[in-house]
Amino acid sequence: MIPIKLSCVRGLLGGRGVSPLIGKFAAWCALALLLLVPAGLCAQEAGAPAAAAAAPWRLAVDLEGGAGQAGSASVGMQIVMVMTLLSVAPSLILLMTSFTRIVIVLGFVRTAIGVPSAPANQIVTGLALFLSLFIMGPVLEKSYKNGVQPYMEGKRGTAEALEAATQPLREFMIKQTRTRDLEFFLQLGRFPATKVDDLPLRVVVPAYVISELQTAFQMGFLIFLPFLVIDLLVSATLMALGMMMMPPATIALPFKLLLFVLVDGWHLVVQSLVTSFRL
Repeated sequence: MIPIKLSCVRGLLGGRGVSPLIGKFAAWCALALLLLVPAGLCAQEAGAPAAAAAAPWRLAVDLEGGAGQAGSASVGMQIVMVMTLLSVAPSLILLMTSFTRIVIVLGFVRTAIGVPSAPANQIVTGLALFLSLFIMGPVLEKSYKNGVQPYMEGKRGTAEALEAATQPLREFMIKQTRTRDLEFFLQLGRFPATKVDDLPLRVVVPAYVISELQTAFQMGFLIFLPFLVIDLLVSATLMALGMMMMPPATIALPFKLLLFVLVDGWHLVVQSLVTSFRL
């Protein structure tokens, strides 16, 4: 340790104009600080390796929770699950909700009118997304109450909460799926006779997607019929007048728009889409 003289400390403090008693007291305080600060730093440096050795940093990716409860995922495993869900979230939204049917039907409406760029793709996708949230609201709320909320409160384990959260979504998909589509994938997978409540998701999801595509194309055919009639009438009229060089699509477009506005087409399309789902 470096020797420190009391007079040097008093000189550093500047003893001019200060009484000797106050100067001595200030000098002793400064000396105590100079002695205690290095000692504290040395004690901290000596205790740091022991504390680090006592509580090492580690990342556990397993099915054991923080309290060692079986069936409860650790923090690392929860992070992995959340990142996986975020990566497959677009596919889940597209295939396991009402989004598929809605966006296909809205695309058929735009094509039937004859204006491929109005409304824009962003508007069609956004409208389909919000309609899907409107339709799936009760299902998502039930999934949250049955699975997510009990898991966050510690009343259910990870596997049990996941099963409870997916059950309302499974029931929704089964209600919209045709029986023959379910039987088709059961036969492809060579599954034995299975109850509806025990069907695995790898059978329910593809059957639901095929059924949604079939329903969407049927609705699109019905939407095309009135606009097809307008195209035929305009083409026949132009041919009767001898106006062969006039494109029928250009003449039929205003009549299609007028018909769609007069019958309040968007209201009818959205109402048909929402009521077509069995909730």
